[in-house]
Amino acid sequence: MPFDVFGGMFVIFLLFSIVLFIIHIAICVWGYRDCLRRGRSHEYALLVLLGLLFFPLMGLIVYLLIRNEL
Repeated sequence: MPFDVFGGMFVIFLLFSIVLFIIHIAICVWGYRDCLRRGRSHEYALLVLLGLLFFPLMGLIVYLLIRNEL
């Protein structure tokens, strides 16, 4: 019986992780496309993409703060 509970928790954790991963990738793609749409260079867009890829939450906050300033 306890193994069934842990198996269910594992499935929920796995699905939650997959959803967070998909959201993470979607935010990276959005940031890259947003930079290009705003007329920024490809190098700047790539830096934003890498920042969002390696620092998801902090990178998103920083990008949202500086995206209108430049």
